[in-house]
Amino acid sequence: MSYEFILYGIINTFCGVLIAPLFVSLVKKVKAWTQGRQGPSVFQTYYTLAKLLKKEVLYSPDASGITRFTPWVCIAAILVASLFVPLVYVTVPSGGIGNIILFLYLLVLGRFFMALAGLDAGSTFGGMGSSREMSIAAVIEPTTIIVFAALVFVFKSLNIIDMVGVAASTGTPVTPTLILLGISLFIILIVETARIPVDNPETHLELTMIHEGMILEQSGRNLAMMELSAAVKQLVLMALVINLIVPWGIATVLTPAAIGTALAFFVVKGVILALVIGLFESSMAKMRFFRLPSLFAMAFFFSTLIIIIEVFA
Repeated sequence: MSYEFILYGIINTFCGVLIAPLFVSLVKKVKAWTQGRQGPSVFQTYYTLAKLLKKEVLYSPDASGITRFTPWVCIAAILVASLFVPLVYVTVPSGGIGNIILFLYLLVLGRFFMALAGLDAGSTFGGMGSSREMSIAAVIEPTTIIVFAALVFVFKSLNIIDMVGVAASTGTPVTPTLILLGISLFIILIVETARIPVDNPETHLELTMIHEGMILEQSGRNLAMMELSAAVKQLVLMALVINLIVPWGIATVLTPAAIGTALAFFVVKGVILALVIGLFESSMAKMRFFRLPSLFAMAFFFSTLIIIIEVFA
């Protein structure tokens, strides 16, 4: 493993943790503006995480060790997964980092332990949230596999870092195939981050929440880690859309000037995508649970069409 790859890991992780809360707050801000409210500060998520880190951690008397180590598993899994998706700098992959199959397994690992923790404390609402999460996962995961298979066919690689490198070096001209791929990735982003119309990440209505139901029993620094892992997951999926569909500005050389410029480009593109997410959520209502497969089917159809085009065209 070269020193350049080690620096890549440090830069990628640091930028991911630093920027992720900003985009969470920005989406909330956009949704507030569309509703005629001022909304929270764009730094509110940072304040919330800092406050939670100072609070005491409480556990249910019925909770086992699963509740205690799930936040660590979730944050570790998503931080490792963040290494698979270059944010500001792309390098030569090493040690299996960037493999698209391993990336999907890391995402599933976090989801599995989160659902397990929701059941562990014996809370009725936690069990309801876990049940709903697994029901959605059973439907969306085959679609996710097909979307990422379409990525493999388009970029002719199983490694995400190599995909971003190809996109950055060739400029990836906008084609109908790439537009369909962008729509499919955007749907995966909405579903995987539990946003409207799949779920409302800001709700505390017990009968409708999914993601929030699974973390009701978490508190203090454990809740901070769960919230941070959700923010980093959103950032990683946003980076997939940004750096594969519009890769302009990503650094291919390891110099302070190139990294600084790439970071500025990424933040600007991320802000634009966060605005799109906020407007998309504000234009839709939460779907009924049994209507969700129709949303997933769109991504499945587009990705299948891309694979057919790439194989036979």
